[in-house]
Amino acid sequence: MNKKIAVILGDGIGPEVTQQSIKVLDAVAKQYGHEFHYTECLMGADAIDKTGNPLPDETIEVCLNSDAILFGAIGHPKYDNDPNAKVRPEQGLLKLRKSLQLFANIRPVITYPSLQHLSPLKAKQLEEVDFIIFRELTGGIYFGKKETNEEKTYAFDECSYSREEIERVSHLAFQYAQKRRKKLTLVDKANVLETSRLWRKVVQELAPQYSDVTVDFLFVDNAAMQIIVNPKQFDVVLTENMFGDIISDEASVISGSLGLLPSASVGNGSALFEPIHGSYPQAAGKDIANPLGSILSAAMLLDHFGLNKEAQVVREGVEWTINNKFVTKDIDPVNFYFTSTIGDLIADFVSNKIPGDINQANIELRKSTII
Repeated sequence: MNKKIAVILGDGIGPEVTQQSIKVLDAVAKQYGHEFHYTECLMGADAIDKTGNPLPDETIEVCLNSDAILFGAIGHPKYDNDPNAKVRPEQGLLKLRKSLQLFANIRPVITYPSLQHLSPLKAKQLEEVDFIIFRELTGGIYFGKKETNEEKTYAFDECSYSREEIERVSHLAFQYAQKRRKKLTLVDKANVLETSRLWRKVVQELAPQYSDVTVDFLFVDNAAMQIIVNPKQFDVVLTENMFGDIISDEASVISGSLGLLPSASVGNGSALFEPIHGSYPQAAGKDIANPLGSILSAAMLLDHFGLNKEAQVVREGVEWTINNKFVTKDIDPVNFYFTSTIGDLIADFVSNKIPGDINQANIELRKSTII
């Protein structure tokens, strides 16, 4: 297989974690006879610093002509801490989603038994947790009309949705539910918001087309509580943009580290794959960031290409590192391994270079030699 991949390293730890994903993808390509061609692009604070634009036209063009996009992270404190900044890194990501018509964000949430001690939840609540959140990505309050009066004493953000916007992401969520445990939960605020009442109406009308899927409904405040109280009840969760942004970040801490979870943004064109964490500028350049969210995003990219066997091997490599305690500083602040070491280990796993018996005493920081 021959594929073109646009690479947006982004800000903060974005370049470091994305480079590990490329390392793993290169190992996959060599092991299974594929060719992946990468083109690096600018976006975010890095792009603003170099071009004055958070999303240069050249980046959009490369992404439109690629088979997939691998993205690192976005954001910088000098913009986060300046409420008067007129150009912000996040504007680039929002524009890219619109330009590529990436209307659905897909976030899997799973737990690892060996990391249960890191979760804020009790172990009994973490057993069998495996659900996926479908967040509508190009509508709602983030993209609505925004106004502030001259005195800066009044502001509003408009939230609007069309039936078409709701239908297209709902169909995807129903189709995923059919392949999983056949349960879909719509999260809304239909007791208060007109947009939520439209969401509920549309989902109820689509449900008969997926008669094998059980559908239930939760108000977002109750859903936020249920994700903590009983997360294993969920299979596929469907929701609008802002609610999805909030509850997917809430769900991410269940696994024990923000650095563990991947995501995919899909739509009518090229799909984008990124870890859910932010740019974490405090760790940038220190080789300590957790690359697993990015590497698992690369596995989702492989699934998108139909390379399911290859994707599964990458996931097995991730699980192998976790089970053998080859983890980064966010998971074990004392006995930790570097970002690049984790990338080397998973690439070696994909390449069948991992021996059956492991002598952990032979593993050195920054090296993946374990024989």
